[in-house]
Amino acid sequence: MPLVGRCGHTSSPLLLITCQVKVDGCRQLCSSKATQCAQAMTCHVPWDNTSRVFSMEQTAGCSPTVPERELYRSIQAVLPRETDNPHSPDCLNKGMLRWTLHKKVLNNPANGLSLLWVLIKELEKAERWNSHDYIIPLLHTLMYAIIQTAYIPDELYKRVYDFCKRLLTYPQPYCTIGLSYTRQMKTERYIPGLLYQRMMVAEQRLKNEHYPFQEKVFVLADPEVFSGLLAQVMMDDIEAASQASPTAHMRSVVQHSIQATLGEQSHGAKLAKTLKDMDVEPYFQDVLVTLEQCVEEGPGELGATLRSRLQQLQSEIVTEPVSFGPLSDCPLPNPEMSFHLWTEDLDIWREVAKWLRSSSTTEQFSLNAEQEDPELGDSPGELMPSDKTRFSVMSNDSGIERDLPPCGDASPMAVLDSGNVNASWEACKSDQQSVKLSRRGGMKVKPSVKDSVALMQDTLEGHAILGTGGLGGKEGGRRVTLQRRSGSNTLQNLFPKQQRHFTARMVIIGSDSVVNRLAKAYYYLSYGLHYRKREARRRFLTKKVNLQFYYIPVCAAPTVVSSHKENHQLKQSSCTLGSYLSWVDPWYNCNINSLGCMIPKLAKMRQTNPASSKEPFVSDVISYYVRMGQQPVYFNIYFVKITFPASTREPVEDVFLTHLEVDVSELRPSQAPMREKQKKSVADQCGALVCISYKKVTLSGRDADRGMPVRTTGVHISAIPSNATEDLNCLTLTFKEAPAKAKNNNVESKIRSNNITICSLESQSWLRVTIDRDSKRTYNNVQRIEIVPCLDPGYCVQKSMMSKLNLDEDKDAGLSKYMSKGLPLPVNTFAGIIT
Repeated sequence: MPLVGRCGHTSSPLLLITCQVKVDGCRQLCSSKATQCAQAMTCHVPWDNTSRVFSMEQTAGCSPTVPERELYRSIQAVLPRETDNPHSPDCLNKGMLRWTLHKKVLNNPANGLSLLWVLIKELEKAERWNSHDYIIPLLHTLMYAIIQTAYIPDELYKRVYDFCKRLLTYPQPYCTIGLSYTRQMKTERYIPGLLYQRMMVAEQRLKNEHYPFQEKVFVLADPEVFSGLLAQVMMDDIEAASQASPTAHMRSVVQHSIQATLGEQSHGAKLAKTLKDMDVEPYFQDVLVTLEQCVEEGPGELGATLRSRLQQLQSEIVTEPVSFGPLSDCPLPNPEMSFHLWTEDLDIWREVAKWLRSSSTTEQFSLNAEQEDPELGDSPGELMPSDKTRFSVMSNDSGIERDLPPCGDASPMAVLDSGNVNASWEACKSDQQSVKLSRRGGMKVKPSVKDSVALMQDTLEGHAILGTGGLGGKEGGRRVTLQRRSGSNTLQNLFPKQQRHFTARMVIIGSDSVVNRLAKAYYYLSYGLHYRKREARRRFLTKKVNLQFYYIPVCAAPTVVSSHKENHQLKQSSCTLGSYLSWVDPWYNCNINSLGCMIPKLAKMRQTNPASSKEPFVSDVISYYVRMGQQPVYFNIYFVKITFPASTREPVEDVFLTHLEVDVSELRPSQAPMREKQKKSVADQCGALVCISYKKVTLSGRDADRGMPVRTTGVHISAIPSNATEDLNCLTLTFKEAPAKAKNNNVESKIRSNNITICSLESQSWLRVTIDRDSKRTYNNVQRIEIVPCLDPGYCVQKSMMSKLNLDEDKDAGLSKYMSKGLPLPVNTFAGIIT
């Protein structure tokens, strides 16, 4: 069938990208032979009714009506299948097909209603056949179409609601997604058009006095990937998607709310024409008040009251008597977006703070003086006012780490000089457990009781768990399991999360380096630290803004890996986080991971044909992602302390999310006799001697302290599993060569731990540390590194409060039992982790 654009044209240049990939789905869209391809792929369905009669006639300028049979074939081409290779062009092209499917129904209400009927029947069929892989893609497509459809009969509402309610008996993540959509459908059934209205008001920042929620999408691109043409294409794409005025958005809200409630009794075409020639803001405020009052009053007799009020409102707008006409389309525009190249000079939290201050549309929702943050003003050099009350804590030390009293010389160098190499790892192990002080520049402000309580509340709301039972290990063991946490925990969180009026959706585009930059910024924000060692007002953002993170993997030179090399994909790619998310969420792989190939193709097409239509594609996919991707996958942020030889430089503190490389400089060949050299093995002659101390994690929760001296050329520490069968939420240490076996000591080739210490044991050999494969974060001449998980600030506050009561610090008491110890970075996907 022909390609259909927004205005019904059949020659959209953007869709020609799909013709470059020879897949069945593209042939279905670009060739008249698509019918034969689809019939070979699917079977006949008895409910397929191409002669369904719609009362909604096609209006002028709308897309042509698409039969249900063709919609069914398009849906089948979009669905991910078990036989698909996640990195094949066939699978990556499904995101373009999904975008094309929504374009078909965008400008014709009849097509939207037809798509809903096909989708709900496909969902019910997947339920009968236990095809769970199809449920989440079909359900997200259904809900996205429901929001934009002009009118939905009650029968269809009921079938969708009943299906979502049945998902509550399914395992995770189906029950979590089902619960979210069940609540939305229950409200939407009694108050039609509410989802559309609230989404428009929040995303477009429409001025009102009744719905305070506002959102904005911050697109942060990796400057190493998006330079020159790619950055220009992204900016043009986002600008092309945000050309409508607030008045046009208000007209769409009024039009959609009246049509969604009255259905065939509304005057669609006449209503749209009349709204263009009048001041629509009073009617917009009236519609907003009517629907929000219905939400407050509850179900009851809402149907008749709502219909009566909107019928009266339609009569006020369309004064002349007209017969009932066809419905008009009300397309849902993309949310407000801003594009930024994330360079070293960009402070993303300052950008969020500026948006927060400018987003107070009315005096009722504006920030008062107490809520303002003096540190995050418009001027980068603006300092804290001198009259602001400051608190300080008395200290008896000089503030210099080298002035600490010595606790005995148990350093690895001293042990090595004494000739006791066998006991070296014991010294490293005991030194790891000793308490060290670290210094940071800037004034420390003592947190108030209110701020401390807010920190604990954030931790409980975001990461609370049901208790210690069944969470790994017996008494004294690890309290959490090695299974990576995902999902919104709506069903098991004892402390529901409070809604914040402002939501900042941070969309990160690029390789692993830009994601690790986000982890570092998130860590500094959580602990109230600023990039330039200045104290920031953490509560200003975290108490007022709901931060949501999204990731789109785009590499500088994307490559397609064959199936027999799939197990090594994460090691070879610079987008390991995106590859992992594609493993655990097939719908993410189809729609988001595919952008890594589509964006360079789009830029090449714009370069060869500058006069081509600049119809937004990337911004449309980002809009779908931020609206439907509400299931986070949590990744631990790890803290690393890098220590240099004495009197050379101060220790450095850093964090990482995915990788850490340690290279060990080799010693010069010694002048030992030839007979002694022949006795050494090859493994003994390469690399240098280092001490590795760690706490080995086990599935049973009985973690054990281990340590050993090892001669190696380097180690690789990864927080992302190398394949789907080893998906454990911990660090994996591997040697760059097969480690030699010392006497009475078997060195493991792969070590799993969350606490690792590596130190050099030879005076002429040092470590070279590279964090997250970023050349700008490389440290030379390192003597020792310590890696531990970053602790949640709320958990630290609660533990410090319990320590004042002289309780056992090794055991969690009070609210600590319900808190997550680690500070994770949540990255939203469509399904979380599907096991």
